[in-house]
Amino acid sequence: MGKSSSIYVETIVKTDMETLWEYTQNPELHEQWDLRFSTIKYLPKKHESEAQRFLYTTKIGFGLSISGEGEAVGTRIHNGERTSSLKFWSDQPISLIKKGSGYWKYTPHKEGIRFYTIYHYETRFGFMGKVFDRWMFRPIMAWATAWSFDCLRLWIEKKIHPLYSVQRSLIHLLVVFTLVLIWIYQGLVPKLLFPDSGELEMIKDLQLFAGYESFLLSFIGFSEILFGIFLFLFRRTKWIYYWNIGIILFLTLGAFASDPTVFREPFNPVTLNVSVIILSFIGLITLRDTASASNCKWGIK
Repeated sequence: MGKSSSIYVETIVKTDMETLWEYTQNPELHEQWDLRFSTIKYLPKKHESEAQRFLYTTKIGFGLSISGEGEAVGTRIHNGERTSSLKFWSDQPISLIKKGSGYWKYTPHKEGIRFYTIYHYETRFGFMGKVFDRWMFRPIMAWATAWSFDCLRLWIEKKIHPLYSVQRSLIHLLVVFTLVLIWIYQGLVPKLLFPDSGELEMIKDLQLFAGYESFLLSFIGFSEILFGIFLFLFRRTKWIYYWNIGIILFLTLGAFASDPTVFREPFNPVTLNVSVIILSFIGLITLRDTASASNCKWGIK
């Protein structure tokens, strides 16, 4: 495999240069908004002219953590722009990252400060390490950097602390996962895998599709699975939740027209559909001012 690509992330923060500089250069603030680090600690300098060294730790779960060191190799101010460069490395054998370097750049913009980063690193574990990095680790790192930049933006612009951004993102993710699971399950299990479980009889009771009931049930099943996929793909848009609410209301009316007695049974369509509608409203609420990598320009070059 060839040389690994660099990670690029860019955002616009509606603030002044000094504020953004403080939130990004102060380690106590930096570690709060950056998903890539659990702790960042500056090391004391022997001389003021020395480069600023620091220690970082990233918790990876199961009681494990990755530790490493870094060094700010230069800060440059030119024509109102600021650039902060650094290099980093880890001697820990379990760390995929061996060493790397990059920079943050702060450029005045009509809407605030254009803040972007480009960084690159080398990996351990030979060919397998490069494969794992290219197809899994590096995309996750790029996403985590972009999400963190948007979290920083919300902290500065909206005064939403990173802890609340994490909570809102997790709530939104759980809502989306639940809605997608419901749609795919409802399309796959009772309609495609087990059509005789009761759904087919409901369509027959309508007496509107004589001879085509099985075909219609399969069509509805595939449509529900497809909608679940669309809901996941367009989870960051408002219209998908409004569509979700509208479709659920339509299906509820259809179920009532087919067999009103079904609404007297436990865990009937009303309880399920009302729950789905409430989840849709929660999705709409948490969609607003929730950190997302999609709010940044980012990629792997």
